[in-house]
Amino acid sequence: MELLLVCTGNTCRSPMAEIIAQAVALARGVEGLHVSSAGTSAWENAPASDGALLVALENGLDLSHHRARALSRELVERADLVLVMGPHHRERVEALGGEGKVHLLAQYASQGKDSAAIADPFGGDLDAYRATFRELCTAIERVVDRVAAERDAAGE
Repeated sequence: MELLLVCTGNTCRSPMAEIIAQAVALARGVEGLHVSSAGTSAWENAPASDGALLVALENGLDLSHHRARALSRELVERADLVLVMGPHHRERVEALGGEGKVHLLAQYASQGKDSAAIADPFGGDLDAYRATFRELCTAIERVVDRVAAERDAAGE
């Protein structure tokens, strides 16, 4: 399964969500889940923001090799599931052909009970990044569990 995580610049939220998802899938033994990220307004090859790098390191994860990439029709077509940080990201994914496979991250993680956007820490202090990281951890753990349960139910 190809999971694509989308934010605006692909330097904060979606890269943190990507490495969290990879770590959670590995820890839970979920195989065959390929996770990537992109941004609706990304500057190609920009590194992860300093705040994202530091908070990831505080949590034993490494974003030093991350390079931003712009959301494209090809990325959307390749993905089985696209999870976005806010409503404007969903609109962009749908415009690129992702209708039916794009969801707000919080909404998908909560199975429709929470439709809040994930806070953007860009330009904030480390506490803002830490809060977003914690928010992403909670949501991503639920996403990985949901994907695993749905695959098990489908006999995959």
